[in-house]
Amino acid sequence: MKIKQNPAPVLFPLPTILVTSASNDGQINVATISWTGVLCSEPPMVGIGVRPSRHTYKYIKETMEFVINIPQVNVVVQTDKCGMVSGDKEDKFALTGFTAEPADKVRAPLIKECPVNVECVVKQILPLGTHDFFVAEVVAVHVEESLLDASGRIDSIKANPIAYLASGYNSLKEQIGQYGFSKK
Repeated sequence: MKIKQNPAPVLFPLPTILVTSASNDGQINVATISWTGVLCSEPPMVGIGVRPSRHTYKYIKETMEFVINIPQVNVVVQTDKCGMVSGDKEDKFALTGFTAEPADKVRAPLIKECPVNVECVVKQILPLGTHDFFVAEVVAVHVEESLLDASGRIDSIKANPIAYLASGYNSLKEQIGQYGFSKK
């Protein structure tokens, strides 16, 4: 028997990402975000939900750019730390030991320790309530070569990303199917 509950955003698992941003005067920040997703393939579009009260929000709104960095399970402690303190009070790169590297197309830095980095330019901001949703076009992608399969696509199991569930952080263990495998 199913029990009816109040409306809530109960999608799971959620990707755990590190969003880097920069101000117009060159200050940088990193924030842990799980409210994110793919929105479109042509043009490639993604989105992130950010509370307007957050330091990251200020920088993204100012420059209309950010980078999605996909952390691996080996940096879960540092990833969590980035969500526990505010960038207006603490330098999260110094706190975590993450290394900021220049991006190709945006001012926000890449995180060297993350094997996948996605440069984004904001196209639209949707105020939704507690969070605003930044709709962004992907303008560059950086991937560690060791994560690519024979066809040049990212092997997400090798990438070993962090998934977020209401109970906390989780890893991906194995692939159980591929798109379209049920037709074979």
